[in-house]
Amino acid sequence: MEDKYHTAPIKIAKSFPLEDELAVMVMDVSPGMLEGDCYELEWTAGEGSGIYVTNQSFMKVHPCPDGRGAALKQRFSLAPGAFVQHMPEPVMLYKDAKFASDTVVHLAPGSAWMQAEVLCPGRTLRGEVFAYRRFDNRLAVYYGDELIFAQRQRIEPAVQPLSSAGCWDDKTHFGTFYLFSDKIDGSHPAAVREALDALPQTAGREVLYGVTLTHRHGLAVSAAAGAAWPLQQVLEAAWTCARSAVFGKQPLRFRK
Repeated sequence: MEDKYHTAPIKIAKSFPLEDELAVMVMDVSPGMLEGDCYELEWTAGEGSGIYVTNQSFMKVHPCPDGRGAALKQRFSLAPGAFVQHMPEPVMLYKDAKFASDTVVHLAPGSAWMQAEVLCPGRTLRGEVFAYRRFDNRLAVYYGDELIFAQRQRIEPAVQPLSSAGCWDDKTHFGTFYLFSDKIDGSHPAAVREALDALPQTAGREVLYGVTLTHRHGLAVSAAAGAAWPLQQVLEAAWTCARSAVFGKQPLRFRK
């Protein structure tokens, strides 16, 4: 890591050397995101660099009684050959929370960007299931100057029939895995799907998932379940398979 700058409550807690990559732990030293908070994170990956970014715990969004909400803005700029993996812990939306997340990625030729996300419906053991106000999630990916992917997910439990058949039905947690690289080809969705089909399913915690190519240079996995941990297992399997099938990389190993 050549340079870093942060202000409270966000900081780089620690970096960990890997075989040919660097793992970075981002820490939020507050109890979580409160109404009016806006976190802005900008990452610049140099040519040929490899980085794995995660955080220390769930991103907790507290109640927003005034309706202003909390916001997260993330920007990733990748030089040629950069390899960025953004794997945060799940998002936890408390009762009356309102949260907007906006991520923009700029890819150069030969670079690769991955991200896995899990959305929790609230503190389920406290009866908070879809009791939040709104979740607005946006992702835009550019290859050079071309917009190759744009996604928006807006969930408003009070006005949407989330438990209806054809919507979320009996599922409460949602997860996604994205990979964007000009090395992706038509064989890679089948490889990821095969890896996910090989995972054991736990009774009562079954995961529904789908794998597809995006319009250009992208692969997407969407999954739904009744808890966070089965989704994390599925997305980790997709990530591990993608590392191997697309880039010939082994699973990450932290040095002892």
